[in-house]
Order: sequence, then C-alpha cells, then structure tokens
Amino acid sequence: MNTITTADSISAIKQLPDAAVHLILSDIPYGISIDQWDVLHTNTNSALLGQSPAQNKAGAIFKSRGKPINGWSEADRQIPQQYYDWCRQWAPDWLRVLKPGGSAIIFAGRRLSHRCIAALEDVGFSYKDMLAWIRPKAAHRAQRLSVIYDRRGDQVNAKAWQGWRVGNLKPNFEPILWFTKPYPIGTTIADNVLNQGIGGFHETAFLNYEANPANILRSGFASGEAGLHPTQKPLRLMHTLIELTTRSGQIILDPFSGSGTTLVAAQQLDRRYIGFEQNPDYTAIAQTRLTP
Repeated sequence: MNTITTADSISAIKQLPDAAVHLILSDIPYGISIDQWDVLHTNTNSALLGQSPAQNKAGAIFKSRGKPINGWSEADRQIPQQYYDWCRQWAPDWLRVLKPGGSAIIFAGRRLSHRCIAALEDVGFSYKDMLAWIRPKAAHRAQRLSVIYDRRGDQVNAKAWQGWRVGNLKPNFEPILWFTKPYPIGTTIADNVLNQGIGGFHETAFLNYEANPANILRSGFASGEAGLHPTQKPLRLMHTLIELTTRSGQIILDPFSGSGTTLVAAQQLDRRYIGFEQNPDYTAIAQTRLTP
C-alpha cells in the first residue's frame, strides 16, 4: 500500500485481491500516437511519430506526427477497434478489484473515448456520466487551406478557400468518463454506502473546488506545476475527483500513473494509494513527488 511500482499494469493488476479498491482514477493512453507508449494499434508507417518542418517550428507543443484520422491505409481504419480490444484487456481486472459501488474515473481522448465506454460496459461496468474538463490552455494547429494551395502555386483556389482550415476546432475540453461497479441486486445505493463505504458523491466537498455541482470542471495548474509529463493533469483536478467519490483512508488505484499526480493528490487527502507505471523515468519522478 502507498506504493508506485514500475510495471505493466495489465499484468500487475492481476496480483491485487478482489474488491479491494474504492476508486480507480487514471489518465489512460488515448491511442492517438502521442508517443510510442500511446501507439496501441498494430499497423505502422515510416511517417508515424516522425517530425515535419512545421512541427519542429512549433517546438514542444507537437513533438511528433500521429496518424491522420483518415489513416494512410485501409488497415488504419481498424485503429478504433484495436483500441477497444486494448481496453478489453484490462477492463475485467478493473471491475474485479473495485468494491461494489466503487467508481472508475478515466481521462480518455475525444476521438476514441466511445470505444473505451463500450469496452467497460461490455465487461459489466455501469456508465454513469461524462464530465468535461475545460483545459486552461489548448494549442490549435488547424492549417489554412489557402496556405496549402498558395504553396502549390494555385492562386485561384487559395483565394476561393480563404477562411477554411484543415483539422479540428480548438480542443478546449477533455472528456472524463465516470463508471461504477454495480452494487448487489436487491440492495440500494444507500445500502451500499453503509455496506461498502462508497456509492454516493460528496457534493459539499466538490463545491470546495467548483462553483456549482455541474459536470463541467475548470481546475487548472498551479504555478510551476506542469511539465513533468506530456499528458499531465492538474493536481487540483485530481483533488476534486478524489473528494467527490471517496472518504479519508480509502484506497485509490492508478494503473497508468505517469508522473504520479493521482497518487500525490491521494496522499495529500489522506487516502491510501497504489500506482503502476511502465516507464521507470516517470516512476522516479512520481516517487520524488511522493517523498515528504
């Protein structure tokens, strides 16, 4: 207990006992090829995770090239299915280790979150809600069509397509998926709270962080907090979610711990914690953050 271990969580979680955890809170890989650890499909291309001159110019914001939504081949159309298959590898053990009525709260990317939802539902989780985290900063890289045509020497279309872009709108929110493990048939949530210590949500604690009890969260980074991991989340945001669903002394599990933000939040809130992280460099960062 109160440990972070360098391990593949899909294997390591099998060592945990049944119904031992009150909350699973994790920022899982999104499957959109941010880095090597986020490539969860089997088809590759020499351009994957490469760099373009535009990305080099952008600096640290977009370090490498992922696959376009349309893909480079017919095999790329299987990426959503392969993400679902990957989620199905660990979802049964997540359900097993949670106590009845316990929550699994997952940060998942906008593009493939629906596949994560289906995978967890298919192993027995109840899908409770989708929360929206409003990011304090969001980079926007939608390229102008007029610039593309201008580089091709096509001035007619460069003028005709002024104001149009290639890509997406500015990604200001990230989905947070909220699942629960079903409590026994024939009982109520109120019964489960008495039997397991979980099942409700702590609105009063939530209002210490947010202005109203809504499913839109706005917590940002404290000064100097960011920069430890490419997908790091704010400590205050993890405080919010932990206090929403658990009480002092209960056990928080993060199977994809990264730089340890969930675990640090658990420690600061007098919860016990278990973390797994496959990259030893990030494990070391987390251990430093967890050291008094």
